[in-house]
Amino acid sequence: MTHHTSSVRLFSFVTALTVSLIAPTLLMRVSLAQSGRRTTTSPSEIQTPTPTPTPTQSQPQAPSQVPPRAPVTTNREAQDEIKVYTEEVRIPVFAYDEYERFDPTLEMRDLLVLEDDVAQEVKSLRRVPASVLLLLGTGGEMNLAMRTSTTRDIALNLVANIRAGDQLAVMQFANRTELLQDWTADREQVAHVLRSKLSSGRGSRLAEAISRAASRFEGQPAGHRHVVLVTDGVDLPPRPDYREAINALGGPEATRDKAALAEAVRRLNAAQATVHVISYTALTRQTLTAREQRDKQPVADRPGNATSSGIATIGIDPTLPPGMSRGGAAGRMAGAKITFDPEMRRLRKAYESATLRSEQQLTSLAEEMGGRIWLPTSASEMVAQGGEVAREIGSQYVMMYAPRRPLITSPTTEYRRIRIIPRRSGLRLRVRRGYVVAAMR
Repeated sequence: MTHHTSSVRLFSFVTALTVSLIAPTLLMRVSLAQSGRRTTTSPSEIQTPTPTPTPTQSQPQAPSQVPPRAPVTTNREAQDEIKVYTEEVRIPVFAYDEYERFDPTLEMRDLLVLEDDVAQEVKSLRRVPASVLLLLGTGGEMNLAMRTSTTRDIALNLVANIRAGDQLAVMQFANRTELLQDWTADREQVAHVLRSKLSSGRGSRLAEAISRAASRFEGQPAGHRHVVLVTDGVDLPPRPDYREAINALGGPEATRDKAALAEAVRRLNAAQATVHVISYTALTRQTLTAREQRDKQPVADRPGNATSSGIATIGIDPTLPPGMSRGGAAGRMAGAKITFDPEMRRLRKAYESATLRSEQQLTSLAEEMGGRIWLPTSASEMVAQGGEVAREIGSQYVMMYAPRRPLITSPTTEYRRIRIIPRRSGLRLRVRRGYVVAAMR
């Protein structure tokens, strides 16, 4: 009986000990489940999902519910998909009132734009900084009216009156073309270059100068480009003899120069530059005429002549005996005329004719490119017109429209004609006559 009681007590003690060890664990798991918290499972406890058995004939495969994969689009394809071609034509416009004064009130509705006689819709009209290239002729040793000092003063007056922020470049040309100053907005720097680097040369090659000028506009903003050309437009080789000069002024050489000039003008037109010309041609003809009339006068009648002033001619030339002069005995020169070289006279006539032809070419060039030509008859007038050109450049608008006939479908060499008609009474406009498609792409 005592043994049995001891066994029962031992079993009860073991049972109580087991319950006391297991109960806290069970209580903790129950409380976690009731609070909704999750226990963290270690990577080793993650079970691998059971693979789906391969379908057999006795177990037909269900149709797939997974949607097809979308094609992958690369960055390059995305760029191609959003690329939009926009075409615009920018044309410089000069606006004046009936008194030839700049019109600052121009608006888009004031303009009717025709491209190849088809009306276009103007998208914008504004004033932007200009790119102005000074193309200065410094040759012309046969031209008595052309002086490098006058050309320099013309350019300096233009620079002094150009608008702040406009870009300037300077080139001089004679037998070869030189870049004196690349594009800059520093007007003081340009003036310094004109005073220190502009120099006289020999001969003249206008076609080459225009071609080189056209290439300088690469990289400059389109729509407000200008060339200011100061020259007489006559081409001559350096140091020509009589025959070379005659051939250049009116012979076969002049024909070749004309063809080269046409190609150079085509390039300048493609560069979309407005051309302003200050020409020596009128002043040159006036100077040649005055020189010829002077040479025809009797020696005694020329202003400043010793005979006409009543001063004795005896002994004026110390290399001759007293009482003698270059014409013989004293008084032999009275009423005599100068012996005029017939070759020199023919050269002067040929040069005068050449200035008439070049003036026509320069006028056509300026009008085709939307600019003007100035034909002063004195050096002071020429200098003053440098400032006038600067003010005209400052008064230009840039108009933009999207052509109704797409540019991308046209040959790059195609030329399209432009007309702009004012819709407001008293308004006057001047624009270029057209453009090359390649320049607008």
